[in-house]
Amino acid sequence: MINQATAARPINLGMFTGLGAPVLLLLMLMMMMLPLPPLLLDLVFTFNIALAMIVLLAAVYALRPLDFAAFPSVLLIATLLRLSLNVASTRVVLLEGHNGTAAAGKVIEAFGEFVVGGSYTVGIVVFAILVIINFVVVTKGAGRISEVTARFTLDAMPGKQMAIDADLNAGLIDQKEALRRREDVAREADFYGAMDGASKFVRGDAVAGILILFINIIGGFAVGVLQHDLSASQAANNYVLLTIGDGLVAQIPSLLLSTATAVIVTRVSDSQDMGEQVMGQLFGAPRALLVAASLIGVLGLVPGMPHLVFLTLAGVLGGFGYMRLLEEREAAAAPEPEPEETPVESQDISWDDVVPVDEIGLEVGYRLIALVDKNQGGELLSRIKGVRKKLSQELGFLIHHVHIRDNLELSPNEYRLSIHDVAVGSGEVYPGKVLAINPGQVFGQLDGVATKDPSFGLDAVWIEPGQRDDAQAMGFTVVDCGTVIATHLSQVLKEHAHELLGQDGVQQLLDKLARTSPKLVENLVPGQLGLGEVTRVMQNLLSEGVSIRDIRTIAESLAEQAGKSQDTDALTAQVRIALGRTIYQEVNGVGGEMSVMTLDTQLEQILQSAVQGSGGGLEPSLMENVINQIAQASERLAAQGNTPVLLVAGGIRLFFSRLLRGRTQGLHVLAYEEIPANKTIKVVEIVGNTQAPLVGAAG
Repeated sequence: MINQATAARPINLGMFTGLGAPVLLLLMLMMMMLPLPPLLLDLVFTFNIALAMIVLLAAVYALRPLDFAAFPSVLLIATLLRLSLNVASTRVVLLEGHNGTAAAGKVIEAFGEFVVGGSYTVGIVVFAILVIINFVVVTKGAGRISEVTARFTLDAMPGKQMAIDADLNAGLIDQKEALRRREDVAREADFYGAMDGASKFVRGDAVAGILILFINIIGGFAVGVLQHDLSASQAANNYVLLTIGDGLVAQIPSLLLSTATAVIVTRVSDSQDMGEQVMGQLFGAPRALLVAASLIGVLGLVPGMPHLVFLTLAGVLGGFGYMRLLEEREAAAAPEPEPEETPVESQDISWDDVVPVDEIGLEVGYRLIALVDKNQGGELLSRIKGVRKKLSQELGFLIHHVHIRDNLELSPNEYRLSIHDVAVGSGEVYPGKVLAINPGQVFGQLDGVATKDPSFGLDAVWIEPGQRDDAQAMGFTVVDCGTVIATHLSQVLKEHAHELLGQDGVQQLLDKLARTSPKLVENLVPGQLGLGEVTRVMQNLLSEGVSIRDIRTIAESLAEQAGKSQDTDALTAQVRIALGRTIYQEVNGVGGEMSVMTLDTQLEQILQSAVQGSGGGLEPSLMENVINQIAQASERLAAQGNTPVLLVAGGIRLFFSRLLRGRTQGLHVLAYEEIPANKTIKVVEIVGNTQAPLVGAAG
């Protein structure tokens, strides 16, 4: 008895999907080796035509080329299938052609008799025209586009990767989205590289079709006359018609696949399929339709022209264009809702009229208002929110909201960033243009407005959006106006993070820690340190780019060292030692070896004596020389792909950190004690001229 549950279980077709390609390859091998009966040959010919139509429609309805990433493999399999059919049909034509035009199956007979009217002369002409269309027009054009697209896609990869990194650093996307975009860039390069090779399959198939036609005609005529004693006219009628029918049956799927190849490589990524794109972009302009209708109508009035056809088509185009014109006018005339006017009441001033300073402010010129207005499609607000979220996760405390307002005193394209109402950065952006940033390794020049990237001071050019692909192919990193402002804001907030953290923020961090470690927080504040001292230590860490995410380690280190010293600088130094692994990872990543520069031994001893007050004062000119040497060594380290790191004794680390802050871009000053014991240090630069006297008499 059959189990009802088993009988009702649906058949899982997924287990059979992986058998398609192997079965098809086996079928092709059988067609090359074994003679096929006419009925089976008709079935395979019909399947070949249906497969070509399916591939063409899939290419047409794909929203972007990567949606049909398997196309190169499908193209190869379809080409091999058609060539296998040529071998099988050639065998049947040469073996059975003396029996008449029906010897190779109904499909070949239909194409030989009905499609070309039973005339092999007409058949040869039709076949030649199809081959010219396929080989000279479609295949050649698609092959050229594939070759050029593959080259430019590969050239543009570095610029696209840098643009993704810029969006990630600006907080516009997260790690997951960045990974997806990088995979898309890699897949796009692989796809167009494969298409460059796959287009050669189509070209070779067109050449093979021509050769197979002549071989079959010559071979069939010889077989009919020499082996089967047919007359020359009978042999030509049988074999040439069969060969023409066979060639047409193979050439039509070949033309469909060539067209599919051209459609794929000429597509531009969009959220619409090809039909929607063509209708929207070709017939969306009423002026073009009305002008075309007028020209067709004028031609229809010329004596001798088919008036009915021309005037009918002109009327249809004119009516459609008039309808589109009315739709545009209705959309433009739609009234905008007017804001309600509220009466102004006379009130006495109060404390509410005393406006506090903005912790973080962004002022924009009037041309940039659209960037921060959601009703006008502005995306800057969401990008700023992304910047705040990313920095809050990196730095370890909440970045408060950004107060955005327009300022008519600024130039129309200018924006200004402020911390506590004090301007800390500004720049200019041009809506409708994009910024091409030179990361240092580009080839070629761009036409546009030369400028500097406001975030990092790199050379850049404002260009038209249509130049984006060319700029990326040259190696430029291309970003829009919103990304420029968001990246600049992110950089400013990192540099001034210590000014954004106050006692309220530190108290919230401690309250959050108290949920899991109540005794630790209770003993620290107010047991051993005041809230002000803890805040000062955290501000010191942030000022040197050290995250305070690991609040537990910071609190434990402060609780341990508070009994020895209440000096916040000394406490900060001990906390940095406790955070040594975190600092090392932020500077050098997960690598086991870090390249650093150090001070000359004699110079380091002199500096320690001077800083601790046991030596003479340092001459400014000589210290300036040391600073210049450090800056030059930092540039050499950066050019080698290493993060500039100066490793010094703990007693002078803070002195050098404050001395070099703002003078050397990206330099980290670390103490020997901050390096984890399991990490290796490689000294690549030694700074200091021991031959010159570095100590002068005080005063």
